[in-house]
Formats: sequence, C-alpha cells, structure tokens
Amino acid sequence: MSMPYKTIKYSIDEDGITLVTLNRPQALNALNLEMFSELDSLFDELKDNRRVRVVILTGEGNKAFAAGTDVTMMKGLQPSEVSDRGMLVNRAQGKIESFPYPVIAAVNGLALGGGCEVAMACDIRIASTTAKFGQPEINLGIIPGGGGTQRLPRLIGTSLAKELVYTGDIIDAQRAYEIGLVNKVVPPEELINEARKMAARMAGKSLPILGLAKTAINAGCDEDLIKGLQFEMKCFTACFKTYDQQEGMQAFVERRKPVFKDR
Repeated sequence: MSMPYKTIKYSIDEDGITLVTLNRPQALNALNLEMFSELDSLFDELKDNRRVRVVILTGEGNKAFAAGTDVTMMKGLQPSEVSDRGMLVNRAQGKIESFPYPVIAAVNGLALGGGCEVAMACDIRIASTTAKFGQPEINLGIIPGGGGTQRLPRLIGTSLAKELVYTGDIIDAQRAYEIGLVNKVVPPEELINEARKMAARMAGKSLPILGLAKTAINAGCDEDLIKGLQFEMKCFTACFKTYDQQEGMQAFVERRKPVFKDR
C-alpha cells in the first residue's frame, strides 16, 4: 500500500515509467528533512513495486529542480546534529544512486547545492536550457555535505570540480553539458517528454540485465581497472543465468525483437 507523501508526488504509467516530483514549489523545491525522509521511504517503496521499470526525478514548476538544501534546516545546528541529519541525506541519496533500475534527473531550473547533489545521485541528467547548476555552499561558510565533493569530481574531473566548489560559481545548462555534468540539453517545454522518450527506450529492456549493467558500472568505477574488469566479468557471467539472455540471443539469430520476461 502506498504511503501518503507531503513534499513529493509520483505516478506510474502503463510502461512502468515512474515520474517522481519534488513538490515544494513555494520554496523552489528546497530540500528539507521531511523531503529527504520521504525520498528515503519512496525509493524503498518503488524498489518493491513490480510495475516500476525506470524512474524520472524532477521538480514541480519551471523555476527549480531543487534550489538547494533548506538553509533554515541547517542554521544553528550543533556538530552532532549535523552528523545525524547528514546520515539521512546520504542514505536517501544513496537509495537513488543504488536503485536497481535507471533513474533519470529531468532538471527544470535551479539545481544548486543539495539539488545538484540529488541530480548527481541519478544515473543520467537531462537539463532544460533554463537549468542552472552549482555547489555554492562555500558562500555560506560550509562545504558540500551531500556528495558534492565526491560525485562531482567523479563526473567532471577533479580540477573542474575544485573550481566549482572553491568558487561557488553557478553554471548554465550548456556549460554543464560541455563539462559532462549533464547528458542532454533541451527546451523547457520538451524536458519531460525527452526524459520519457529516453526512459521508454530503457523500459523495454530486461530488468535484471539493466540491474546488472548498473551494478557493474557503479561498483566498477570505485575500483581500479583490473578489479573493475573482474567485477564486470562476474556481472557478465550472471547474465547467462537468466532467461532473458537466452531470449535476447535467440531473437538476434532469428532476426526478431526479443520478448523479455524479466527473469
């Protein structure tokens, strides 16, 4: 049974494409503790929902994906409180990153601080031409605390990540595309449709094979090349334990479209 959510909403279409929307437009979808807690719960719920094949994560309205972590949530915190709350933030984002199937961020405006960090926890980022990205925490006398110093250099390289973190500069969608932070830039009115089209291409694949591909990439990138290749071979071998591997290869030989059964 689906639980009620106050700061997010979601829907699942007939193809298993799930649209999750950060829903605090009055605050530019700023991330507070309630939203992180609800994301934490929702991604557990979606993981257990057999209808779900791909997730699209976006923000309500056209001004912001998420303008950042709500500063009122952090102001005046003691160090011990920061650590406790940081555990929730990292757990929620970790569930997005480790979700067994693809998660696409459709960035429809500001993605700053925590908003940029949530987008980076997704597998793929599609941005509208009006999107803005940055880790401006340095201007508040803090550093990124939700993955910005870790995921950003893994995506764009150490030197560029240091530039953005040290300066707090905000970049536009085109620059984000040029440095590899986003996969594609589209007009605002085409953003969700473009994300749905990409999601549909993924939703037609075998779920266990998609999961193995995601696991191989995520885990392998944290290892040196030799260990990464060894882990890839384990995942590759696991494909041959599935019905869908047999069906995919048989369909290729017979020159027809495969009919995967997610097993």
